[in-house]
Amino acid sequence: MSFKDLNLIKPLIKATAASGYTEPTLVQQRTIPLVLDQKDVIVSAQTGTGKTAAFALPILQQLFDKQNAPKKGKKIRALIVSPTRELAVQIQQNFKTYAQFTNLRSLVIFGGTSIEPQIDVLKKGIDILVATPGRLLDLHKQDYVNLDYIEIFVLDEADLMLALGFIDDVKKIERLCPESKQTLLFSATIPYKIEELAKTLLKNPERVDVTPTHSIAKDIDQVLYYVPKRNKIELCLHLMRNTIKGNVLIFRRTKFGVNKLEQSLLTNGFKVDSIHGDKSQSDRQTALNKFKNGYVNVLIATDVAARGIDINELDNVFNFDMPNVAETYVHRIGRTGRAGHLGKAYSMCSADEKSYVKTIENYINVQIPIETDHPFPLDPKAKPIIHKKKGSKYKKGRKSTASKKKKKRWY
Repeated sequence: MSFKDLNLIKPLIKATAASGYTEPTLVQQRTIPLVLDQKDVIVSAQTGTGKTAAFALPILQQLFDKQNAPKKGKKIRALIVSPTRELAVQIQQNFKTYAQFTNLRSLVIFGGTSIEPQIDVLKKGIDILVATPGRLLDLHKQDYVNLDYIEIFVLDEADLMLALGFIDDVKKIERLCPESKQTLLFSATIPYKIEELAKTLLKNPERVDVTPTHSIAKDIDQVLYYVPKRNKIELCLHLMRNTIKGNVLIFRRTKFGVNKLEQSLLTNGFKVDSIHGDKSQSDRQTALNKFKNGYVNVLIATDVAARGIDINELDNVFNFDMPNVAETYVHRIGRTGRAGHLGKAYSMCSADEKSYVKTIENYINVQIPIETDHPFPLDPKAKPIIHKKKGSKYKKGRKSTASKKKKKRWY
């Protein structure tokens, strides 16, 4: 899916591309269409999932038609309330980035700094205000902030608001806004008190839940590398030498692939063994015992051969080939991070495996973190290589040119 598929307008697509984002994250894919439909939304998502853009982009789109100031100047039409100044600054930075090809103006206000510069900008008129609760109420009391024209109200990091004791201020701010507004609530977790707050603030809200499902252990650190298919072995060797610490179980899709990788690793001095369907049960057991007892620290396997393998202290799982079934991914990486040990799951994805990644992320409800800092990056526009079968150059049922020539027959 691309940002175009979310029906965003050109200035916003241009801004996301300029920021280096080509594909929306899971929380963006699910939230943006709902916000554009002007629905109230509760979103449960961790920090770092791209949730700021999930509300910033559709807000900018909704305000875009009325972006040029009327005679009396711009009115504040979107309000984002954030618990801390650091988060507020970060949010406004995002708005600035995504609004670079529009005339929409935003401002961040927070306590602990001089109030005068903030008042100066407010007087000139803005479309979007990002604020911490205390400073917002302070400026409203002094008549510098008018909330009568708010169309969209966003409450970010609601659980942190609760923890910091801002909930009464938030309710006060919400009452100062028009009743007809659209309300969006974002929170890493949704405890009972946030549920209660949501009931008072939102009207028939849609829910978006992008917290990890229980199918993935919390002790597994996942990372994804996009790489051209031809460079997978080189990247594997690079990671084995520089990044991966401890023992590693590598998964490949085919027996041929297992053998090929085993040869490459042996040639490069790694202690490695393998298990796949062509090996006898006793050979598989021997390879597994060598791995468990530390005689080899790399074991390469196919999914079929790896069924039932139980290794208590496995440091890393490495998906050399992405599985095309989401449950298989969960099954593979679930072999590490057991019994209180921290585990790491590395995955390599080539252009033809991108759809598998999307299926897996939807299944586990997690955006797998992408590592771009490596020697063999994949061009984001790369298309899968399709090998076409070459058929006969002659049409079926037609005589060849040679047979059409008038030949002298012997009869």
